[in-house]
Amino acid sequence: MKHLLLAITLALSSASFAQTESPDKTLFVYGGQVTREFIQYTADLTGKEKPKICFLPTANGDNPYYINYWYELCAGLEVVPSVMEVWINSPYQSQSWEEILTSVDAIIVGGGNTLNMLAIWQAQEIDQALEKAYEKGIVLAGGSAGSLCWFEGGTTDSRPQELSIVEGLAYLPYSHCPHYTSEESRRPLYHENILSGALSPGYACDDRAGLVFVNDRLSHGMTLDENQHSYFVTVKDGEIVEEEIEAKVME
Repeated sequence: MKHLLLAITLALSSASFAQTESPDKTLFVYGGQVTREFIQYTADLTGKEKPKICFLPTANGDNPYYINYWYELCAGLEVVPSVMEVWINSPYQSQSWEEILTSVDAIIVGGGNTLNMLAIWQAQEIDQALEKAYEKGIVLAGGSAGSLCWFEGGTTDSRPQELSIVEGLAYLPYSHCPHYTSEESRRPLYHENILSGALSPGYACDDRAGLVFVNDRLSHGMTLDENQHSYFVTVKDGEIVEEEIEAKVME
């Protein structure tokens, strides 16, 4: 009888552990703007047949053109697209940010002004809602401002006159540089900031290349063009080391 009770106790403990085990946290970042291919790749990461994907155009000021473009990109894809705008009025917004963001399968953040986007998110506590979605296992994705926001920090064009450093949400414990080779000043400034210690070692992406992180660690690279790459950039013996990350070319 004692052996039977022990077996039952162990079985119940295992079942309880399985039920409370946290889901994987997945982040997909790419260097440029949202494309149909990046949306499809995000959809595939959810593992759902027809995933619900919410687009956040905050960095572009909820620009109607950008929102229409999002729906055009999603046309013909096996996804259920939606948009979460932040320029709203209380009487017409019945759901909280958390209710919106935790009820979908994936969230894609668009490009634009990173600094302004983060300021709005923090003022509205959208950053907290995003963190709850991430912990729940909802796939987070984005490019440009939409990739930079997930890292500790990186270089941004959000301020007047010149590129500068911006702090991100630090879901990923690295720095980041989007538009790595498409904008001439990005790469040398990123190297300079890492070499000086202003930024921690991190990941850089060309516009059509991306990286997938699972549980805060790099899982794999992907690219839409064999000439577009992602890199890990660090310092060794006082010199910058730039390691190209192996990536599968997506058709």
